[in-house]
Amino acid sequence: MTVTALVSAKSSGVTTSALALTLSSSRPSLLAECDPAGGTIRAGLFQGQISAGTGLYHLAAAARAGEDALAQAFAGHLVRLDESGHRQLLPGLTDPGQAPAMGRTWPTLAQVMRVLSDEGGYDVVIDAGRLALESGHLHPTLTPAPLLHGADLVLLVVRATDQSLALARQVTDPLRTELIERGSGADALGILLIEEGPRRAHEVGDALRLSVMAALPWDPHTAAHLAGTGRAPRAVKKSALLRNARSAIDQLQAAASRRTLHRRYPPAAPGATTARLAGVLQRLNQEAMTGG
Repeated sequence: MTVTALVSAKSSGVTTSALALTLSSSRPSLLAECDPAGGTIRAGLFQGQISAGTGLYHLAAAARAGEDALAQAFAGHLVRLDESGHRQLLPGLTDPGQAPAMGRTWPTLAQVMRVLSDEGGYDVVIDAGRLALESGHLHPTLTPAPLLHGADLVLLVVRATDQSLALARQVTDPLRTELIERGSGADALGILLIEEGPRRAHEVGDALRLSVMAALPWDPHTAAHLAGTGRAPRAVKKSALLRNARSAIDQLQAAASRRTLHRRYPPAAPGATTARLAGVLQRLNQEAMTGG
């Protein structure tokens, strides 16, 4: 299926959006909370019910024993997001000080995500948190860059406000360059628009020179529930946020599928198609003249 990484220039609802997409998928889904600044779902939605003995940080210790050890340990650190177990969570770091230990783990974890998507049929959503830059490049410790390199789509979560756009402009070019040089290409990068603010989707896309690949409505009651700061609204599955998230994740799947087709069947060089057609017509004309 699809590996989608969500990032932001500043807190723009990355975790809430990641939860909404994961909970709304019609396929098996996994949310990997990989923000080096620390996860919030453990203390938020789960209200501290997940112990510190479960989660991302423990995979770093497993990775030191080898890729196979990490792969075997991975399933043991997942938590159900629903009763069926079709939607699961890899809880994030409990302390930002744990981030440096993850450097060697990110590449192997990216491979695990790829296998889950390609062979397991999972929609994988990565909460990569706020982007941190150093000398115009992604910070080697404070951003899980290998996860972005391996994703089908990397979505910059942006609110429809001038302030959010101004902050997003600062990270768009470094992120685009990173995906060109080390990822799967600039066309992996797009926008997930949170419709809070006066700007329309086309204005946001034009301002950042990126496609708005999906949008989610501003639904503060459901967002508060997912953040663990408010009660669940009635019929939460039918809320505006989750209804639109279902459409959004299907749109992202379609976008990822189009990218895959373009990579497998790249456009012909300019003039190549015309030359081939001319050759076909010439041969047909010759056969017609000779009666053959």
